[in-house]
Amino acid sequence: MRILHILDHSIPLHSGYTFRTRSILKAQRALGWETFHLTSIKQGLTNSLEELIDNFHFYRTPVNNRFINTLPIINQIAVMTSLTQRLNEVVDIVKPDILHAHSPVLNAIPTLYVGKRKGIPVVYEVRAFWEDAAVDHGTSNAWGLRYRLTRGLETYALKRANAITTICEGLRNDIVKRGIDEHKVTTIPNAVDLTQFSLDHPTDHSLKLRLGLQNKRVIGFIGSFYAYEGLEILLRSLPSLLPLYPDLHLLLVGGGPQENFLKQLSQTLGIQDKVIFTGRVPHEQVEKYYDLIEVLVYTRLSMRLTDLVTPLKPLEAMAQGKLFIASDVGGHRELIRDGETGLLFKSGDPDALAKKIIYLFNTPDLWKSLIRAGRAYVENERNWENSVARYNPVYNQLLIEQGKTVE
Repeated sequence: MRILHILDHSIPLHSGYTFRTRSILKAQRALGWETFHLTSIKQGLTNSLEELIDNFHFYRTPVNNRFINTLPIINQIAVMTSLTQRLNEVVDIVKPDILHAHSPVLNAIPTLYVGKRKGIPVVYEVRAFWEDAAVDHGTSNAWGLRYRLTRGLETYALKRANAITTICEGLRNDIVKRGIDEHKVTTIPNAVDLTQFSLDHPTDHSLKLRLGLQNKRVIGFIGSFYAYEGLEILLRSLPSLLPLYPDLHLLLVGGGPQENFLKQLSQTLGIQDKVIFTGRVPHEQVEKYYDLIEVLVYTRLSMRLTDLVTPLKPLEAMAQGKLFIASDVGGHRELIRDGETGLLFKSGDPDALAKKIIYLFNTPDLWKSLIRAGRAYVENERNWENSVARYNPVYNQLLIEQGKTVE
């Protein structure tokens, strides 16, 4: 089976999107499938139109840096136009059995066009809805004209794809509500590669010393600093915790659009000496920072994006045997069993978060059961071997419909 994946961007760039893609490709190859990979101009300038990264061969789409292509709407047309042209070329080279387009819809539209012309079935994988992400980034207003146009384009693609996959039940339910046959939609949930996470990783004491965290109680967050992550709530919970735990420090690992705001807020709250911003760190060093944190906190705010989409971070915390607290948005509730694999608090409420942190600190007898249950959950349900196996019936059905032999 030859599958051509059409992607927004890929490794060596680091994001939840690229890590999910790499895990999918690795697991698909373990099943004996041939995978091929094309990225849009969102990958950015590259040294070559073909690259070998981590033993995966990527076809790249050339970037046209004309000023007109940076203007709103025109830049989105440029993404689709350039991808259509490059996809036509790559299809003729690799001769795939299936075209597998991954979010956003700017990848799906060119793939549907080329698939129809070439007679190749299309799988469209929805990882999030582009219009909801645009609201959080400030480039669109909820249910405004641009939002509704984008939503319409998304629905157009969903209706014309031969099969649809998505990452969680929240997104699946939303897709079905748009009038899509539920039998056409398959959930391929986020998962973890258990070989990448150790339960007994030794603490890097030199890093701990360098960050000034020796003999400190540490809570923290590792990831991108977007507004929807709600890190303001985490900072605002600290003033009520510090009188009880004077040695408490907050470790924030990563960066993003909210970084300067969060640094200023820590100054305003008078807690700047208790908050450590590390900046972005190389992916291969992230585990060292995880080892320094006693309790991870995920404070996502409630909105369509976070209520529909499940994140990777809580699964990674479970895989590493870490204690964590998360807001009760829909994406978290789909992953986390409150009081069994982790703790949930009322989204957007710093006081509710502080109370959960106090509760966890005061109930050490609960820690082992939380850690055991979380690890068992990812081992038994949320590993990539189990998740990627769900593609098999989807692909096979499309091959059968094409009159091809199922491998």
